[in-house]
Amino acid sequence: MAKAVKKQALGRGLSALLNNPNDDIRSVKDHNADRLVGTIVEIALANIEVNPFQPRTYFSEDGLNELAGSIQELGVIQPITVRKLEGNKFQLVSGERRFRASAIAGLSTIPAYIRLANDQEMLEMALVENIQRKDLDPIEVALSYQRLIEEIKLTQEELSKRVGKNRSTVTNFLRLLKLDPIIQTGIRDGFVSMGHGKALISIENPIEQLDIYEKIIRQKLSVRQTEELVKKTKHPNKSAKTTKELPEFAVEGAAVIADKINRKVQVQVANNSKGKITIPFGTEEEFNAIIKFFE
Repeated sequence: MAKAVKKQALGRGLSALLNNPNDDIRSVKDHNADRLVGTIVEIALANIEVNPFQPRTYFSEDGLNELAGSIQELGVIQPITVRKLEGNKFQLVSGERRFRASAIAGLSTIPAYIRLANDQEMLEMALVENIQRKDLDPIEVALSYQRLIEEIKLTQEELSKRVGKNRSTVTNFLRLLKLDPIIQTGIRDGFVSMGHGKALISIENPIEQLDIYEKIIRQKLSVRQTEELVKKTKHPNKSAKTTKELPEFAVEGAAVIADKINRKVQVQVANNSKGKITIPFGTEEEFNAIIKFFE
């Protein structure tokens, strides 16, 4: 009895919202759209197709079975989101795990939140939802960012607003895709961290990149040790005189600046305490972002 009450509270049938359940509503301008869009209704699983834009391709069988068991006991607690297609057909926007688990649990219908979206909006919603997952590895995030930029035609600035991340964070993820595919796989599999990857990006020679990558794994190097190794690789003949330790005021000041503008800075100090501060940038967009900080 409790389950029946819970099911009724979660959503109403389409016939309760439309005089004709076969009305072709696919735009907010269509007749009766205001009665359908934004509501939670019970939709037959047979009338729902999976999202062809879904970036996630692997679903743990054990995880689905566990969720199916929970659904059998408690029902679907959080509705899925679908978009309206022709007639009484719908397409998943989010909630494919719940959709699959409900089928395993033997349900014939599922509560769903209905919205309207074109193909481009579908891809964008699927990618952004995928990015928000907690179990994503850095390369998966970077690939999702890249698809949003290339397929949705977003700038990095627009992308950062869509996903709620700092622009520099988005840039750091995208730069990981410049790494050798073997290193990218190493990051995905957890052999090295994103920090290791960021340190390796400055090595342009792929052979040297892989050589350092192998040393990281073999010697179990930390990110800081990797950064030092990268410096030595890039400047093998640097004399002890030019690599002398920076005075404390320069180290602390550089840290403050780096924290404020959210990027690395380079500081050089001569014996008379005179020196210079260098802020590297890789693109015109990065340069403009630095200027904005000072404005």
